[in-house]
Amino acid sequence: MFKRRLTPIVEKDLKKKMVILAGPRQCGKTTLSEEIAAKWSTGSVSYNWDIEEQRRQILKGQIDNKAGLWIFDELHKFRRWRNWLKGQYDQHHSKHSFLITGSAKLDAYSRGGDSLQGRYYFHRLHPLTLAEIQNRKPYLSAQKAFTISRSVSSADQKTLEDLLTLGGFPEPYSSQSEQEAARWRLTYSGHIIRDEIRSLEQIQDLDRIQLLFERLPVTVGSVLSLNSLREDLEVAFETVRNWVAILERLYAVFRIPPFGAPRIKAVKKEQKLYFWDWAHVEKESARLENLVAMHLLRFIHWQEDVVGEKWELRYFRDVVGHEVDFILLLKGKPYCAIEVKTASESLDPNLKYLLERVKIPYAFQINLKGTKDWSPPSINGAILRILPVAQFLSQLV
Repeated sequence: MFKRRLTPIVEKDLKKKMVILAGPRQCGKTTLSEEIAAKWSTGSVSYNWDIEEQRRQILKGQIDNKAGLWIFDELHKFRRWRNWLKGQYDQHHSKHSFLITGSAKLDAYSRGGDSLQGRYYFHRLHPLTLAEIQNRKPYLSAQKAFTISRSVSSADQKTLEDLLTLGGFPEPYSSQSEQEAARWRLTYSGHIIRDEIRSLEQIQDLDRIQLLFERLPVTVGSVLSLNSLREDLEVAFETVRNWVAILERLYAVFRIPPFGAPRIKAVKKEQKLYFWDWAHVEKESARLENLVAMHLLRFIHWQEDVVGEKWELRYFRDVVGHEVDFILLLKGKPYCAIEVKTASESLDPNLKYLLERVKIPYAFQINLKGTKDWSPPSINGAILRILPVAQFLSQLV
């Protein structure tokens, strides 16, 4: 079993407020909850909305008063979950701690009702990352992660290769088998479409959403065209836009917007789409880009949920086609640019183009197959580094 970095954070926060833990199906929320529950000194009890008997207990208010920790899973499927939870918390929080878990963006399924503002901490659990598997100690300051003081190890490289092939979800990664991972992935997408969407959304055409889900992997690495998807699926533009938004709400995919600055003629609306399970993507270069995107998303979510810093994940593309894979913004300002390559160890001209026009403190070109770690001359004050992907990712939380 992997040591999840969020576990001690959630344990600490539970002693102050309610904790809401969200993330995709089968990313480890139940395991994390059970680990905390097993150590809770005053006992614990768990209720899952998907289990009929436990659902009836929730509706009748038959919650075990002897347990000090109350865990509620998939509670967002209850239409009045926020009002119900607010009432329970206000009445019982002096004697009980509350842990709420769910496999969807819970704020998207609030369905009105009174606010829980000020009553909870919110955390997002991600698939496994390279640094988490290697049990690397995170830096106290996020900015220090970009100094890249660690060298790449053979263990880092092997972990990266396994992640790239098997994905970061605990079950397929732990299997260490491409065949078992493929079997898991086949059933996983069916669970999202058939179970989650059916229970949360008023959607009838599940077969076409399944087709959309199967079509999306080929768009990874490119600007997402909803109009092309509309033509492929023969549905209205608004329909396909709504379906992609649903997949986002269920932590199946995520989108990142473009970065623009006054001195560059950047695109302003086109987004790029990635999977939470990057192993859905067949093309190696796109799958690698998706893996890095997921690690960077984990980084900015950690900084927001745990540290309280506002980071954003963007990409750069201008109207004539210059493109850099990722830009990290800190408090709205560009802080780090990242270009992902499978093999090239010479400086990418698109990264050079961006740095000459926008002041960015740090810039990295990371390579899957390259082994060199070197620093080209600074451009516009940027600290520039070209190094292996595994070496860069091992620094991130």
